Amino acid sequence: MTEVKVPTLGESITEATLGEWLKQPGDTVQADEPIASLETDKVSVEVPSPVAGVMGEQKVAVGDTVEVGALIATVEEGGAAAAKPAPAPSPSPAPAAAPEPKPTTEDKAPPAAGQQAPAGNVEAAALSPSVRRAVLEYGVDPATITGTGKDGRITKDDVIAAAQKGGASAQAAAPAAAPSAAPARKEERVRMTRLRQTIAKRLKEAQNTAAMLTTFNDVDMTAVIEARAKYKDLFEKKHGVRLGFMGFFAKAACLALKDVPSVNGSIEGDEIVYHDYADISVAVSAPQGLVVPVVRDADQLSIADIEKTIGDFGRRAKSGELKMEEMKGGTFTISNGGVFGSLLSTPIINPPQSAVLGLHRIEDRPVVRDGQVVVRPMMYLALSYDHRLIDGREAVTFLVALKNAIEDPTRILIDL
Repeated sequence: MTEVKVPTLGESITEATLGEWLKQPGDTVQADEPIASLETDKVSVEVPSPVAGVMGEQKVAVGDTVEVGALIATVEEGGAAAAKPAPAPSPSPAPAAAPEPKPTTEDKAPPAAGQQAPAGNVEAAALSPSVRRAVLEYGVDPATITGTGKDGRITKDDVIAAAQKGGASAQAAAPAAAPSAAPARKEERVRMTRLRQTIAKRLKEAQNTAAMLTTFNDVDMTAVIEARAKYKDLFEKKHGVRLGFMGFFAKAACLALKDVPSVNGSIEGDEIVYHDYADISVAVSAPQGLVVPVVRDADQLSIADIEKTIGDFGRRAKSGELKMEEMKGGTFTISNGGVFGSLLSTPIINPPQSAVLGLHRIEDRPVVRDGQVVVRPMMYLALSYDHRLIDGREAVTFLVALKNAIEDPTRILIDL
């Protein structure tokens, strides 16, 4: 038997939570094939098998906290042949040696604690806790879902998409229940993932530490929408990535940060740290929760480079492939709640940063231009900031500079 231990997880990280088992006892595994997924404070880390063979005993259950170097499983080296033997023909019938029946759902090794599978789906034990919770919530059969995550695994977004697609048929099937039957009242207790615990801790820390305030403005998106419509095909053909709005906002934010350096600063003890570079943290939705990878030196990148970087972050966030070092640092954060339909919000600062910009949905609204009421595609902007470092005047100045750059994108080209 070869022991499988928790690998080194990164600087200052000494423990993690077992998120899910990717292999069950008796499964054949290849060398370096992932057998388990660990959840750290920031990302999921896969644990590879050190040898080829058969998955042995699982030493810990899903949801358990494990330290670096702890034993979590064993692998029987070279035991692939013994994993699922083909029944050999017996030379003479022997009543006492009846052929072993094929394993049924009940015969299989039970999933680890906290990993019970939803009824009717024998593969549900391979789902992560957040996906299992979504399956129960939306009433979707995982067997009918095509996974888009790493190695074809099902993500929470896959479950939601399947639920939306099958919503009509599910509604039609609902009246089958007896009219007199009382509606089922169910509860499920799911342990918070380590990532969700860390998010909760950091956000509450921001509220307790910073003198947080939010100021608002709105921006006319006409110029950016027209530029995007005019050049999106040529842009994608040349750069291999779609032209979105985040590239414009990231570059406009970099210009505004130069004008108001305190928004790009942070407080360390009794000192203020000003940064002469702009590392923009971009909030990205992942199956385990919101993660914030960093676009390094965004002020030195083109819009195309920023769009490529953000697109890559989004893809790897869904498949759980983001690296820890990609989420460290950052001097300013942009969070786009508009993609989910948010009209207005007050985003929370990502410590030790001093400000975060919230973007929202674009909708046509009546506005006055040159004395005439016209309809324009408008977006609300929200800047939450630490009032200990940033004054109201500076916050408003930052938003106005950002607004001017978006409403006249030529300013971005000439650094105005």
